[in-house]
Amino acid sequence: PEGDDPVSSSVLYTCLDMAVPEGWLLTWRVLERARTEAQYAPFALYGSWLRHHPGMSTTAPGPDGLPRCSWCAGASAGYVAYHDHEWGFPVADDHRLFEKVSLEGFQSGLSWRTILDKRENFRAAFKGFDFREVASFDEEDVAHLLANAGIVRHRGKIEAVINNARRACELVQEAGTLAAYFWSFEPAAHELHAHRFVSVSRSSRDLSRDLKRRGWKFVGPTTMHALIQAMGLVNDHVEGCVTRAQVEEARKRFKRP
Repeated sequence: PEGDDPVSSSVLYTCLDMAVPEGWLLTWRVLERARTEAQYAPFALYGSWLRHHPGMSTTAPGPDGLPRCSWCAGASAGYVAYHDHEWGFPVADDHRLFEKVSLEGFQSGLSWRTILDKRENFRAAFKGFDFREVASFDEEDVAHLLANAGIVRHRGKIEAVINNARRACELVQEAGTLAAYFWSFEPAAHELHAHRFVSVSRSSRDLSRDLKRRGWKFVGPTTMHALIQAMGLVNDHVEGCVTRAQVEEARKRFKRP
């Protein structure tokens, strides 16, 4: 589906259930490729598989020896910093939210590490993800972006960001802020556990469906669950992760828009 992982998770789970050696070999190749590209955060195949198997969603020691979500084990300092200080912490700033929606769309089919490494280039190219400015981009701007080697040069994704910026302007007129809109999809307290260790949730399906109805692009339910995790609608740091308690405390203090 548009905006979601290129290989269906159902294919992965079918392979896991196969008893023949070829099936296990295919499974190993898929998992190993995802592992080496550090694609868990958010939503790569390996990470999605881990989250579907809670017993495998464990911690691993970071560079300082403290336990962290296993998806950032052996990662770069920038990747660990993203895990420690951004992923899962609640966000209410509209420009940051539009950035997250946009970068989740760009990440589709790629590793999150690739997007994170290019994030400053994306910010410069898309005016700090000020959606009011991006909404005015025209075909000449698209051509410049397609020539920008510092970002992912995918016409469909670039045009989706511009389209979504225009839809964001419309949404703000209705909801007041993007934050008010996105936080309205926060799961109820008794539903939070059901949103853990999954790649798609009821909230992400509802959010995806509503955004598509409004004309947004590259906002499939898997991509939207990654957004839900990243912006703090849920706390998906695993038990024992050094950052989990910090995120939980931040969510308690956070004033919902």
